[in-house]
Amino acid sequence: MEQYCKIRESRLPWVLFYVGLTIELVMVIIDKSNYVNPIEGYLFRLTFLLFALKLVLTGYTGKEWLAILCMEAIGFVSYRITGENDIIRIVTFVAACKGIPLKQMMRYAFYVTTVGCAAIIFLSVTGIYGDISLTLDYGRGYEQTRYTLGLGHPNALSCMFFMVLATGIYAFSERMKWYFYLFFMLLNVCVFWLTDSKTSMFITTLLLAGSFFVTYSKYLREKWFIYVGGLVVFALCIGFSVDAAANAQKVREARWNESYYGEPRYDTHIVGLLRLDEQINGRIVSLTNSENNDGTLATWSAFSCPNNMTYYFDMGWVKLFYRYGVIPGILYCVACLALLWKFYRKKDAYGLVAFTVLAIYTVVEAHLFSVYLGRNFLLLMMGSYLFTGQNVIPARKPSTAANPE
Repeated sequence: MEQYCKIRESRLPWVLFYVGLTIELVMVIIDKSNYVNPIEGYLFRLTFLLFALKLVLTGYTGKEWLAILCMEAIGFVSYRITGENDIIRIVTFVAACKGIPLKQMMRYAFYVTTVGCAAIIFLSVTGIYGDISLTLDYGRGYEQTRYTLGLGHPNALSCMFFMVLATGIYAFSERMKWYFYLFFMLLNVCVFWLTDSKTSMFITTLLLAGSFFVTYSKYLREKWFIYVGGLVVFALCIGFSVDAAANAQKVREARWNESYYGEPRYDTHIVGLLRLDEQINGRIVSLTNSENNDGTLATWSAFSCPNNMTYYFDMGWVKLFYRYGVIPGILYCVACLALLWKFYRKKDAYGLVAFTVLAIYTVVEAHLFSVYLGRNFLLLMMGSYLFTGQNVIPARKPSTAANPE
């Protein structure tokens, strides 16, 4: 026991965590490039082992251990049903975050991701590796040339810009000044000019505006109603996503009716969804593009199934329930609510802004939900805020006994 305490009090747990986090972040960067990682599966096993060792070397309260074991059990059930261990890896990663300062983790994630993206862009613009642009029909009925700067797709470039910016603003919130926001808004316009991604332009503008207001308004940072506002937005995002998954086939039929009969021939509810679908580039109708209408409510189940692990679409909250199952999806939403409560208790307005903007973004994009843990920095926040109990094994005290010699 004494040796165990010595190891826990050493730098080893931190080293294990940061090595694992580095590998996860680098895998995100590799995935965004044109390179195909041939040892990805082995790296997933390695990072799981590193985070598991960090977990073993961290003290948890009885309630925390109970929560960890229950979540790991659910992850094991998911693994037995789907053949994928994503939930086990996520739970282990989140629990392993305990004891690591949140701002430190966020700054590290910001630095690694920024350097990685900059390296991909440099290789692309110099012609060494990766395409600088992509010419396709982006669903508008004609071909366009948009810039990717080595990141594979224009939406990937705009997405990574948004995620890096969100991480950086939170990590360095105490240093943010108005001229930084102005500079980032100009960068946002430049990225929009390169990618023509209206969604990312809009969501990044929301991030900058929300962060700006909480930077210069202590009144807003401390008032309960903005946290309730975040809760309402989160609930609306989930509600809309479930509604869209339940009525995607009707929206498709309404669109067909409008094309051939000149009117949707459906009630106000479906017509409303149809109009919203037109604003999000047909993401609701896209749920009916496969033979089984993958992503629609009829394809959801308690713990998903193997077929659901390989089909991809854009709507993030729908993907959460489709890919991982209704029970894990609900548990993730509960964790989000717990995180939101912690933001309120700690008056973490920057966390609230990031959380709320990501909730909106995830309605139309599935970036957060994938095999790559480094994509979702909310997991770092959950690990830091939800595992805060005192270590159950006290630190060693120097012996007061007389030296027998």
